[in-house]
Amino acid sequence: MVTSQSGPVSELLQAWADGDLQARTDLVPLVYEDLRKRAAAYLRRERPDHTLEPGALVNETYLRLMGQRNTTWQNRAHFFGVASQLMRRILIDHAREHRAAKRAGGIRVTLHDGIATEEPLECEMLMLDAALRDLTQLDERQAHIVELKYFGGLSEAEIAELMSLSRATISREWQVARAWLFRRMTQRRGVPS
Repeated sequence: MVTSQSGPVSELLQAWADGDLQARTDLVPLVYEDLRKRAAAYLRRERPDHTLEPGALVNETYLRLMGQRNTTWQNRAHFFGVASQLMRRILIDHAREHRAAKRAGGIRVTLHDGIATEEPLECEMLMLDAALRDLTQLDERQAHIVELKYFGGLSEAEIAELMSLSRATISREWQVARAWLFRRMTQRRGVPS
């Protein structure tokens, strides 16, 4: 669980931000299992024949995290927020590669927590990405909340801490964003909403 401003992970992140490469190395065993659980959860929502394994997703994410330059890590929640964005990009890239190779739909996912009060639709990862980009144009904060919750696996309390907002605000904006995404994705599928 991603929590608090202090602790060994936050301390190592601060040391890494200050240029201590040993701190970056020491961070791996403290965050690996958490990242792997998140990756496994994302991949459970993918198509059954998905070729990307949780370990591979974590390794690719971690390689990209290591490549981060001039990142001032705020705390553990910030680290996992950035990791969630990277996982999303990796899954989108993988979906695009799969689509190009097969000339068929992308990767199938089911939106976390359902959308609004209805059963979630199965959707393509690329469709979700397009809808999130549209939402970003409309409301960047709501899109960021969706990304942190869906791809990052952060709780509403953790997102509130990370974004310096109240939990009630996060909850309300999460509900609005889910409903908006539901409408957008059903429109793109040609399903009446």
